Formats: sequence, structure tokens, C-alpha cells
Amino acid sequence: MINFQDLIKRLSKVKHFQSMPEHAVREIVYAGQILKYSANTKVFHEGDLCAGLYVLLKGKINLYKLGVQGQETLIVVINPVIMFNEVSVIDRGPNPVTAVAVHDSVVWKIDCDRYHILMKRYPELGTGLLQFMAARNRIMLGHLEDLISRPVLARAAKAVLDMSQSGQVSINRRTHSNIEIATRIATTHEAVSRSLKSLQQMGLITCSRSKIQVNNPEELAEVAQINPLLFEPVGDYTNSL
Repeated sequence: MINFQDLIKRLSKVKHFQSMPEHAVREIVYAGQILKYSANTKVFHEGDLCAGLYVLLKGKINLYKLGVQGQETLIVVINPVIMFNEVSVIDRGPNPVTAVAVHDSVVWKIDCDRYHILMKRYPELGTGLLQFMAARNRIMLGHLEDLISRPVLARAAKAVLDMSQSGQVSINRRTHSNIEIATRIATTHEAVSRSLKSLQQMGLITCSRSKIQVNNPEELAEVAQINPLLFEPVGDYTNSL
């Protein structure tokens, strides 16, 4: 069970808050609230008024962007302990994405007005948040480049490398269905099915109903049009804070 005292200790070790005195971190933490979300629950909706700034403490959150034809594209996978929805807090605009709890999740949330009051009192909150946004923006641009420059087969190969941690672990088909993979790479589940079949015929992966196993990470990276020595997963902010 996460409480405010535990949260103060955890955030005091995060780079974003390390330069701040403990009393300031305490004030910031108590200005927010700890919330729980069940698996498959929407945390907030794209286009709604600013829901506030969130920090994921436990679980997993997916951020989706709605396309012009109503299709959802997975933009970011959030793992603990990572901030999200920082853009709408800075500009007081609507939520730019929809957030969905993939597993049972626990978050700390502070509303927009309270955060702006604290930024005036502690300028480090604003400058630190801008640095975080800049780093995230670079990752997002890399993700956009993938969608623009790589064909579906290459995007599917890159997604498989990402989800399998460069072939180190097998991919659970129950949690990573073709539909879920399709939202990651902005295509249809039929196109994903064809791509996985092609990769299996090439001997690069082995697919079953329960898992996907990478057989040759180096050749799979070539299909993904990336240098296997430089491969880093895109869109997962596990170590961003």
C-alpha cells in the first residue's frame, strides 16, 4: 500500500525533485492525491479539460492518440515511476491523449491550478518539467519518424524487437494481441497478422497462440531497418525520470 510518506521518500530520489528540500517535496506531494485504477479503465480522455499531472507509482498506463477516422494509435507506454500529461498542465489546454490503465494501477495526481501555484513558489518544478518534456519530445519525434519512413513490415519487426527486449524474452500473446500491436504501429490487425506470418516464414520469429519468440534478433533488426547495435525501444519511458 502506497502512502504519502512512502511517496515523499520515492520522489526525493527522483532527479526531478533531488535539488529540492524535503519540506518542498512534502508540500508538493500533499498538494496531490493518490488514486487507484482497475485494469482496462480510462484515466482521462483526449480533448477533455486538463486532468492534471500524473505520476505512475504502480501498474502500467498506455497513452493513445485518436486518428481522424476514429482509430486509436498507441503513442507511449508508461511504467513506474514516470510522469505523464505534463503538456496540458504547462499550457492549461485539453488533454492531448487518452490514458488507459493496462493493469491495476496506482497514480499520484495534482491538478493544473495547484501545480501552477507551486511552480511560482518553486521554479525548479517548471524548469525540470520543461527538460523532461524536451527529452520526451525527442523520443516522440523518433516514433513519428518510424511511422513515416518505415513500411508496415519494418514497423512490425521493430515492435517485436521492442516488446521482446531485443529478443531476450518471449512476447505474451494474451497481453500483446495483434490488435494491441496494430495500435503501436498505426496499422490494422490484419496487416500485423500478415507481417508476423512473413517474419515467421523468414525464420526470424516463431509464433504460437500463447507467445512470439525471436529467433534471430540481428536479422530481425535488419528487417526493421535499424542498426542492431544501436537498438533502443521507442515509446516506453521506463527510465525517463
